Amino acid sequence: MRRTVRPLTGAALAVAAAGLAAAPAYGGSTGGLDVYPSTTAPGAVVSANTAACGKESSAVGDAGSVGAGTFTLAPSAHEGEAIGQFQVPAGAQPGTYEIVAKCADGHRQVTGDLTVALTTAGGQIQPHGSVKTGVGALGTDPVQTAAGVTALAVAAAGGTWLLHRRARGDGI
Repeated sequence: MRRTVRPLTGAALAVAAAGLAAAPAYGGSTGGLDVYPSTTAPGAVVSANTAACGKESSAVGDAGSVGAGTFTLAPSAHEGEAIGQFQVPAGAQPGTYEIVAKCADGHRQVTGDLTVALTTAGGQIQPHGSVKTGVGALGTDPVQTAAGVTALAVAAAGGTWLLHRRARGDGI
């Protein structure tokens, strides 16, 4: 029994360490500004929300990059998020724009992207780019990617070392 428990414990700890190191890369959206819809047409109303400012905090949004000016994000009952809306100007040019929100406490600023696209005669937005599913793709943050690769390498090296010691009969 003892010979089986130790390798299983080592393997479980290695998997747990790898999972904890990869967790920030796949965490929730509490660190950013969610823009919905993220792709829209000129003249549309867009919602922005964030949970980064805290449960009872508000924020001031800046959609000046697309020409919409500032807007207010007020606390809501939806999971402690601050929510606000702005209208994309009818003359907005197609492209990707950064929308910024500054928390009322002045300590935090979050950003999100808004893509403005032209519409077809039917009023539908033409899709472009790749599907961003998050499965099997490396993120855009090199620090998180490096941390995940390092954790996997450490787990693999530890598992190999344990199996090697077990094969030699070193008491594990």
